Amino acid sequence: MDNFIFHNPVRLIFGEGQVKEHLVDQLKEYGKKVLLVYGGGSIKKNGLYDEVVQLLEDGGFSVSELSGVEPNPRLSTVHRGVDICKNDDIEVILAVGGGSVIDCTKAIAAGAKYDGDVWDFVTKKAFPEDALPFGTILTLAATGSEMNAGSVITNWETHEKYGWGMPPYTFPKFSILDPRNTLSVPKNHTVYGIVDMMSHVFEQYFHQQMNTPLQEHMCEAVLKTVIEAGPELIENLDDVKLRETILYSGTIALNGMLQMGVRGDWASHNIEHAVSAVYDIPHAGGLAILFPQWMRHHKESGERKLVNLAVRVWGVDPAGKSGQEVAEEGIRKLEEFWSSLGAPSRLADYDIDDSQLDLMADKAMANGPFGNFNKLEKADVLAILKASL
Repeated sequence: MDNFIFHNPVRLIFGEGQVKEHLVDQLKEYGKKVLLVYGGGSIKKNGLYDEVVQLLEDGGFSVSELSGVEPNPRLSTVHRGVDICKNDDIEVILAVGGGSVIDCTKAIAAGAKYDGDVWDFVTKKAFPEDALPFGTILTLAATGSEMNAGSVITNWETHEKYGWGMPPYTFPKFSILDPRNTLSVPKNHTVYGIVDMMSHVFEQYFHQQMNTPLQEHMCEAVLKTVIEAGPELIENLDDVKLRETILYSGTIALNGMLQMGVRGDWASHNIEHAVSAVYDIPHAGGLAILFPQWMRHHKESGERKLVNLAVRVWGVDPAGKSGQEVAEEGIRKLEEFWSSLGAPSRLADYDIDDSQLDLMADKAMANGPFGNFNKLEKADVLAILKASL
């Protein structure tokens, strides 16, 4: 494996009732002027908004609000948040929502301490030297953004969508995870969350470093846990224990633990970002379609990893079969699993045809060949997109 240094500064506060128990004490370390960031209003329907606002009022905080963060958070919304922070002298930000709200908050936190356009950070034309502190209350098990420094922002005007992150500035100071706050998540978004966290594990599973048995088995354990609990949860959305298992799995899937000593691939995410930059589809929906085709595209070069995945995770019997056959059976089982949950399987499910394939491929190639497992050129991207139609 590669040499590595691991540091994750996020204070993770996990379990039922932890918002009431810890929110005020966590926030008051950083100031009294709070920007509350949230999405489309689901936290108002399930009562979490009222609970948080009451805790803030009782704690003596001054609260400004930014609502309406999109599922693919947009630069224009980040700009609104930055303006509020500067105009209201905000001292600390609180993100209440899923990964999109947290991703948006990371950009706001960095942009609030910058005189230029925060898009400079996303495109790596500049690097932050400071950021507002922020905490999170997670309401959706999916991205792991609650315990990492990564963020994805869309510039809708230019149809660009990029992942970025600037540690230590874009790490949350704390994240509070109460599984009860995920009970109101509907079936489709619960499915998307499962696909997303599994995809994060796959991205870290496919790497070229040698002598990484522990990392591989850790990845496989997270996948098997989600595969066991996911279908039960889809049938029992109000089961707190299942919500708890999936919630913790999503955090472990992308808090850095699985990638110590390895360099994950992340090509599938890059291709999906290009697709949703053009069509604004759900991120995990795109991953459910693209990832199996990425695996097929690498069936020969990635045979060992795909065989291990098929045998150890999906229980494929390798007896009397070639490595390619075992790999293909594992890919089919992945497709069948995601489909059984209700995830899309073709780009056509989102009314996407072949008319913009070249544009999407060009956007994916914006920074040249990509992928750490195997480098993809434009012809590879086009082949994966065509196979996904």
